[in-house]
Amino acid sequence: MTENIDEKTKATAKRLFEGGMKIDPSYLIWKAFDKELAKDFSRFITGNLYSRTVLTPQERQMAACAILAAIRARDELRLHVNAALNVGCDPKKLAEIFFQVATYAGMPAVNEALSVLREVLTERGQWPRKKDPERG
Repeated sequence: MTENIDEKTKATAKRLFEGGMKIDPSYLIWKAFDKELAKDFSRFITGNLYSRTVLTPQERQMAACAILAAIRARDELRLHVNAALNVGCDPKKLAEIFFQVATYAGMPAVNEALSVLREVLTERGQWPRKKDPERG
């Protein structure tokens, strides 16, 4: 059973966090303090929660990005914006999600999230974006 969860953890982490831009995952800081607890956290979060199929990987990442934007967790948001792009989320949809955050968390949270999105897109070589013919 442990081998199966370890395989799911590694496969899910690879899909989410390898590629795009180089960001150290949270696992590394956890591991620096407690290697066994870091494994347990990683197995639960990445191996169990993030590998569930009720939501698509894109839906799960968009939810994570919205929540992280609302609580203004900038570093974790960078990690998950990159992961969202890695699993195929449309940058326009991420921006729209961040605009939606205004209703619940205010414009400073929106501005910070959009700034993170632009930084990640820039580091991935995807900014500036091509103009939308409908918006000019």
